[in-house]
Amino acid sequence: MTKREFKLHNGKKGAALAIRVTPRAGKNQVAEILSDGTVKIRLTAPPIEGQANEALIKFLAEVLDIPASNIEIIAGGAGRDKLVSILDLDAQTVHQRILAQLA
Repeated sequence: MTKREFKLHNGKKGAALAIRVTPRAGKNQVAEILSDGTVKIRLTAPPIEGQANEALIKFLAEVLDIPASNIEIIAGGAGRDKLVSILDLDAQTVHQRILAQLA
């Protein structure tokens, strides 16, 4: 798997991350970085009653080593493509921690 550059944006208090979720996967994992910079994440949770969104927040908190309360889905809550806000962490740090999961 080649390491692709993905796009993060510094906000006033953190970073924003574009994510594509694949629910009902065999395990939770950062799968790849798509050509448009979107991070593809596989989750074991089903997309029922917000279970996949909750699992995404919990998984990202573990990957990024931050409290789940610092992560918020700000767009795409009902779809596979989401925009996630990450507070108190700059885009470069998020980038490094996501790439470490791909290694």
